[in-house]
This record gives sequence, C-alpha cells and structure tokens, in this order.
Amino acid sequence: MLELRDLGDLADVTASDGALRRFLHGLPGVDAVGLESRAAALGTRSIKTTAKAHAIDLAISMIDLTTLEGADTPGKVRALCAKGARPDPVDAGVPRVAAVCVYPDMVPVARETLRSAGASDIAVASVATAFPAGRASRSVRLADAREAVEAGADEVDMVIDRGAFLSGRYLKVFEEISAVREVCAGRAHLKVILECGELSTYDAIRRASWLAMLAGADFVKTSTGKVAVNATPANTLLMLEAVRDFRAATGRQVGVKPAGGIRTSKDAIRYLVLVNETAGEDWLSPDWFRLGASSLLNDLLMQRQKLRTGAYSGPDYVTVD
Repeated sequence: MLELRDLGDLADVTASDGALRRFLHGLPGVDAVGLESRAAALGTRSIKTTAKAHAIDLAISMIDLTTLEGADTPGKVRALCAKGARPDPVDAGVPRVAAVCVYPDMVPVARETLRSAGASDIAVASVATAFPAGRASRSVRLADAREAVEAGADEVDMVIDRGAFLSGRYLKVFEEISAVREVCAGRAHLKVILECGELSTYDAIRRASWLAMLAGADFVKTSTGKVAVNATPANTLLMLEAVRDFRAATGRQVGVKPAGGIRTSKDAIRYLVLVNETAGEDWLSPDWFRLGASSLLNDLLMQRQKLRTGAYSGPDYVTVD
C-alpha cells in the first residue's frame, strides 16, 4: 500500500505539467504478472449459498442499468427505468438498481419515469464530454456535461481525452476533469471514464486513476463499453488498489465502476470479492462501487430465483432488453 510519505506533498503535484508528470511517473510500477495472478486467484473463491444470495442482492443494488445506443427511444428508456425500479414484478423483495445511465437528451424522460414510479431514489446518470471517443473541443465537452446536469442528471460519466493522456499532456486532462467537476459541483457526482482498453498498459491505468482522483473524480470508471477490451478483473483490481491508496494518502474516498462485458452472476460476484479483498468492506456499497451493465440484471434475477426455488424459471421470466 502506498504511504503519503512516499508520494510527496499532494498540494504541489498539480502546480505544473512537469510536477504532475514527475508525480505520476513516480508511482510504483505495476507487476503485470502478479496483478493478473492475484485477480485470477480471487476469482476462484467459492461462495456459500447464504453468502451468494446476499451477494446477488448486493450486486443488483450496485447496477447502473444502461442503454447507450443510437436507436434509444423514450419508450426504451421508460422500460429500462421501470425495470430498474421493480426488477422482478412478482417479487417485491428484489432491491432496486443504483442508477439508470442514458444519453443527455434522455435524462428528462428517465427522471420523470422514475418519479412517476415512486423510485426517485434511483439516480439518473448521463454520459457526457463527447462520449465515447471524447474527440471534441473543451467548449463542446463542457457544454455536453452542462446539458446533462441542467437536464437533471444526478451523475455525469465523462470520458477523458485519451489522446492527450497517451501523449503525456497530463495537465490538459487534469484541467478538463477539473472543469467538468466545476460544472457538476453541488448538483451531480462525477464519474471519470478512463477507457482502460485504450490505455494499453497497467502503469497507464494506475496513472490515469490517480490523475482523475487528483482532479476531483467521485468515481473512476474502467470503460465506455464501446471498445474491444472493457472491464476486466485485473484492471478493476488495479483501480481498487488506487482508490484504497488514495484514501490512505489524502483521507478522501473515491468509488470504482467497472463497465462493459459483465454479464453473469458469476462475473458480478467475482468483482465483489475483488472489492472486499482489495479495498475492503467500506467500498461494498452502491455509494462506492457500481457495475455498469445492460444484460447482467437478467442473469442475477434468474440465479436469485434458482436459489429461492431450486429450479430455473422459463425464458420468459425476465425481459429481453
């Protein structure tokens, strides 16, 4: 675990591009083999039946139920919100999801649908800053975030400029995150999407995680779900180590959101084990850990029903999203 004395004065590290570079490149290098081996080993942990039932409900409560397609319609968003508010129409004991995640223009539809369903406790998250590529001017990126917040988004999932980060323009990325943070201030939580699949190395993922946290991220998020490599146990484990060490160094807790490719109950439980064994129980809450997914909820509901009844329900037990 990193200690504050190892990192220097955090108040000074963002004073200039050079200071930020020295800080980020001074972080300990990542042992890729060790990281992947630990993630794989934690993924083999067996979970007893009673613990599995609790884990399934916890995973449901952590889902950011997502639709981010060009073909999204108000009707599709309303159906998504209704499912998030009452995941199993015949079982009121199933917890609600943490949030629904949509494009900015669908935020008002989501808010009104959740309000009408008596589920205003479900957050409305919106992607922003020229999602998913992030290839736009700062003014456009900020306007995108501002539109989402003014439409009523409780959470903004912004993408970083990966081109700027990979070319070493760390201060530019820091300033853009900070600017979006200002847009969100007092109105929305900020999740910063690193797009780990495009950062290429674990060292880059560690640096990007720290950069986002230094700039004020409430959450660091693995991916957009729009590239070939999205959330993996290894990159999520690395980000969990980063938020753990950041809290030890600064006293501020930051959440983690793996997104993309998490489809089964087995996957979800594997991630919960990673959280518990790496960051600790303080992160085992929707306030600090989310699962970005669209199809995961169906499998969790099927597995939940199997634990309760001893048999799988028919294929029409869950909706096809």
